[in-house]
Amino acid sequence: MSSESAVTAVETPAANGHGEAHSTAGFKALMLGSIGVVYGDIGTSPLYALREAVVAASSASADAAPQAVLGVLSLILWALFVVVTLKYVLILLRADNHGEGGTLALMALAQRAVTKGAGAIVLLGIISGALFYGDAVITPALSVLSAIEGIKLVTATFDPYVVPLTIIILVVLFAVQSRGTASVAAFFGPVMCVWFAVIAVAAVPQIMRHPEVMLALNPLYAVSFMLHHGMIGFVTLGAVFLAVTGAEALYADLGHFGKRPIQTAWLFIVLPSLALNYLGQGALVIADPKAIENPFFLMFPDWALIPMVALATLATVIASQAVITGAYSLTRQAIQLGLMPRFEIRHTSESHSGQIYIPRINMLLFIAVILLVLLFRSSSALASAYGISVTGTMVVTAMMGFVVIWRVWRWSPIAAAALIAPFLFLDLTFLAANLLKVLEGGWVPLALGGIVMLLMYTWRRGSRLLFEKSRKLEFPLADLVAMLEKRPPQRVSGTAVFLTSDPDSAPTALMHSLKHYKVLHEKNVILTIETAPTPRIDPSERVRMEQLSATFSKVTLKFGFMESPNVPKTLAIARKLGWQFDIMSTSFFLSRRALKPAAHSGMPRWQDLLFIRLSRSANDATDYFQIPTGRVVEVGTQVTI
Repeated sequence: MSSESAVTAVETPAANGHGEAHSTAGFKALMLGSIGVVYGDIGTSPLYALREAVVAASSASADAAPQAVLGVLSLILWALFVVVTLKYVLILLRADNHGEGGTLALMALAQRAVTKGAGAIVLLGIISGALFYGDAVITPALSVLSAIEGIKLVTATFDPYVVPLTIIILVVLFAVQSRGTASVAAFFGPVMCVWFAVIAVAAVPQIMRHPEVMLALNPLYAVSFMLHHGMIGFVTLGAVFLAVTGAEALYADLGHFGKRPIQTAWLFIVLPSLALNYLGQGALVIADPKAIENPFFLMFPDWALIPMVALATLATVIASQAVITGAYSLTRQAIQLGLMPRFEIRHTSESHSGQIYIPRINMLLFIAVILLVLLFRSSSALASAYGISVTGTMVVTAMMGFVVIWRVWRWSPIAAAALIAPFLFLDLTFLAANLLKVLEGGWVPLALGGIVMLLMYTWRRGSRLLFEKSRKLEFPLADLVAMLEKRPPQRVSGTAVFLTSDPDSAPTALMHSLKHYKVLHEKNVILTIETAPTPRIDPSERVRMEQLSATFSKVTLKFGFMESPNVPKTLAIARKLGWQFDIMSTSFFLSRRALKPAAHSGMPRWQDLLFIRLSRSANDATDYFQIPTGRVVEVGTQVTI
């Protein structure tokens, strides 16, 4: 993100004694960046949230009754105050994993703190990660559709062009991803600031004409609405939730902007603008119940409609960009945590490791988003598909939050439960309300999430079974080194580096090399790459070296789950620690396994076949670890699983 460049602005100047002036400039830049990236999704909710909620509440009658409007408004405002402000901004932003947020970072943090039940926490992480992909597919489709629909208010003749225009914008959005987000992100913040200012100012005249709308700030209206409307009130809750979608992004982007800029932007800019806009829409609907057709755009005079559609389109593209970027970051974390096969990850910025592009994820998201637009064709139809994935993620986040507050913050379980239980109850209520919409479109994120969960679970289970099977067949490394030192084979000059995931067993490539070539290099390095449960690793802990014998040494390279492993670059650190090697006379030996389904395995046959397909689709280890291809020797072996 552009705002990441501001991180350096905060950290570096302090050393030269001018820290204060620079750090405030850095803080402002980070705050502006967070408004652009973090708040795009929740900032565009007014386009459809109030409309869908009031329509759900007034399903019995054609027009929206003023009492129903006040009840819905009160529910929306208090959802923003409780779910977003209290749960996310004030509590969860403190539960960071070395400065990083998001469900997988929280999973890694909770997993580290728990001795028993780590498997259950991984399962929660898989569920929330899978549901996030559902959100990443629906957000671009729903946001852009709802913005373009404003054109219909200018003239009905534009109606047939809404879907084609939406598709054109989405095609362009996904096409520019490979260029990186920095160029676009620089203007995200200013555009979203204009957006928040405009939606707040437009609402003021409406509120002044009907000041009674301010009664919605009283939570009793929300409670009374729920008590008097029974099942309709419950259905309405599902639509009310649309106002808080995007709250997860606040937590997920913690590492990019830091806690204080995100909190300040929410409390002083985003929340007041959203509250004013919802109150303005409510005042308009109370004055003219027929305005419920599209209360957001009807607040503006006719001459401002086309500029507003253009601004709304820009804002929704920004909201979509944030979710797409989030999907890339989540995928990289999932790969590093062993939940997905290796995919090609391209770095789009030399200075910021967070700016990445994953071609395969981009293509899959693009296909899914276009299919959704063609399938649903309107934002109202898509809105019912939206809430389930986000509420599901929020429920899981609350559960893992409880573990972190109890185990990491060292609160008593009763105090931790007392803090989290009200939020978990709210999240479960919202989830139950959204589950009522499964047949209307809610099946889409559930199906998407289910597929991703199955893939993650299969990859993790298959990898573990494969590791256990390979371990049984392998020879202990210490025994092999002792044998080779006693009866050394023919030596050749240079250094051989054998990559392995199990540093205690002799790598398959080494065994095959000895078996077929009957020679050994002068220097041999057993190289293991570890992923730490922290986002980043201190450079001093990056390399661990151990001399096994005169010709054998063991090297472990450690990377955080937010980092992309670059082996040659990291080996430069090993040089400083005394390992003499020349990359041009070093050969890297990798064993490539051809997998075949076994008659008896720990998984059903269909899952074996799925795991084999996934492992074939995985990116080459050479590319993933950024090893020069000219220095790699691959040794093939067949393994049954």
